[in-house]
This record gives sequence, structure tokens and C-alpha cells, in this order.
Amino acid sequence: IWPGDGKVVQYFGTRFFAEQPDLNFDNPQLQDEMIGVLKFWMDLGIDGFRVDAVPYLFERENTSCENLPETHHFLKRMRKFIDDNYPGCILLAEACQMPEQVREYFGENGDEFHMGFHFPVMPRIYMGIKREDSTCIKDIMAQTPAIPPNCQWVTFLRNHDELTLEMVTPEERKWMWEQYAPEPRMKINMGIRRRLAPLMDNDRRRIDLAYSLLFTMPGSPIIYYGDEIGMGDNIWLNDRHGVRTPMQWDGTPNGGFTLGTNPLYSPMINDELFGYERVNVEANLKDPSSLFHCIRMMINRRRKHISFGHGSFQWVHASTTKLACFIRAFGIDRMLAVHNLSKDRLSASVYLPSNEYRLN
Repeated sequence: IWPGDGKVVQYFGTRFFAEQPDLNFDNPQLQDEMIGVLKFWMDLGIDGFRVDAVPYLFERENTSCENLPETHHFLKRMRKFIDDNYPGCILLAEACQMPEQVREYFGENGDEFHMGFHFPVMPRIYMGIKREDSTCIKDIMAQTPAIPPNCQWVTFLRNHDELTLEMVTPEERKWMWEQYAPEPRMKINMGIRRRLAPLMDNDRRRIDLAYSLLFTMPGSPIIYYGDEIGMGDNIWLNDRHGVRTPMQWDGTPNGGFTLGTNPLYSPMINDELFGYERVNVEANLKDPSSLFHCIRMMINRRRKHISFGHGSFQWVHASTTKLACFIRAFGIDRMLAVHNLSKDRLSASVYLPSNEYRLN
């Protein structure tokens, strides 16, 4: 794409949006400037960077410009700069690709990104819950390669963009749209622009189930703001703005987001089910059974067991695929997770491997 800016006779190349010109990473001065950007923000005290669309830094004729060797060379330089000058800070790769491709961005010896988003597991959690079948989750985990010990996957249920369906088959994408985006305005690009609670029909059991899978499967979980209290969305806003509405802190005007009188960057959610007067942080804090307190309990439980963050992962056979059963183990800390994906109660058998594990 070569759009003009409409004012002067200048043109630039863009891969994504017309307002986002591509940078020439072949220019050594630009590379130095980007390292300077890292230093500027690190000196202010931030803990790391989420590097967006990382596979496309460099460009070469007659290629897709994805995953070029030059990109990896510069990423190694970034990582060394961070490790040498800001130990303990991280680089997180946003590469919407299959796990074996994302594996390359950790570096052969863990010398590129510290962490990388695992995009394909996310839609399969939704698929598994809606289908009441763990097979698709098992399949994608089987395609997830081992990573260096100093690296980690990052998992999530939703983020500030659409629920992307790029990493599923065309048949699966069509099915997901039918199940989770029945209205045309719920779709965008190759995904779904809805938040977690509306996707789950505000069903607390299904929301809790999704979070339990997120917190017990491999990877470090990320929670999108507002999903911890069950915020809704606004499909009538343009583009991706429907899932980027102001945080709902309380039931006061503007939801406690601001005391100012100027118009907000986006209208508050104000429908009967997810409106800010009903769904907000203050109300969640007061209710011991709220989604917020449930997630807080899960986080505390996860922190108490090192196996969830660092342990091995092993599927456990069950008598029905409606169960998602696996063992997380790190030393003497061994946890059996059993998730019922069915909407009904089940009577089923779970077969632990040999005599290695015992339940007390």
C-alpha cells in the first residue's frame, strides 16, 4: 500500500494502517534510535515491552517479509541491551502465528524474547467450551514445542483487539462466527469483536471455567482490563473500539473513570445487563461471590503452587472428552486439574498414569 498523506507529495509504505508508516530497519541510525527508545522508557521504570507485529520489522523483495533472518538479528541486539542494562525486565513478542513459528522468536538459546503470546490456544478454549469437547485444546497443545527454560508462553482469553480466528481452519472460523458472533456487527477482520462476558452469555460457570483453564494450563496468563469484573462491549462503536470502553469503577457518572465534564473518548457501557451502574469494581468488591473475588482466589491458588508457573504438563486420559484433565508437576508440587466442559454434571473416570501419582 502506498497512500499519500493528502497534503504534500510524499508517500510511505504501510503494512497495516495508512496512519502507520513502516520504518526502515535496514538503516543503522533507525536501529540505534529504537534502542534509544527502549532506554528512554526503561529509565522511567517500566518493566518491559510488548512488541507488536514483530515478524515484520524488515522487508525484502519477493518475500512475505515474515520471519526474516535480519529481524532475528536485531531482536538479539534488543534482548542483549535489556539483559545487560535492565536485568529483570522483559520483552514480550506479539506474533500471531502457530506455536512452532513463534518458537523462533525465543531464540535458539533463549536470547531473543523472554515471552511470547500463544494466540492459537485462545480460540480453542472457546471452541472446547462451546463444543463441550477437549479434543481441540489437546490438539493445539500437542503442536506447542518446548521452549528455552528462561522463556515463557503468555496466554489470554481476550485483549484489546478482536478475538482473532486467523489460527483456525476456515471451517472452524465459520463455526466460531455462527456460535459467538451471530450478528454481523460482532465480526471484524478475521475475528470477533466482543468481550469475554458477552461471549459467554454472562454465564458465570462458563466464565469461571475459562479462567480456570487459563490459570492452570502452561503459560503466564494475562487478564484484559474490565474482564475481571465482567464488563460488556458495545458493538455499535466502530472498528475495535467496542471492547475499549472506559473502565467501570463505580456507579457514579462516567463510572468513576473521570470527574471531568468533557466528553469521554468513548461512551460508557450503559445497557441493562452490563451497564456501569450495575457492573463495576465497587460492586464486585462488596460481593464476596463476585467474579473479581473468584479470579483473585484463582490467582492466589496459582501463586501457592509453583507447578502452575514452572511445572511440566501432562494430559490425563478420561473416559469422556467432555473432561479436560492434566497434571502440572514441579518437584514435590503436583497438581491434578479436572475441568468439566459440559453444561451438565458428569460421572466419569480419570486414569492417572501408573503409580507415580497419588491423591490424598
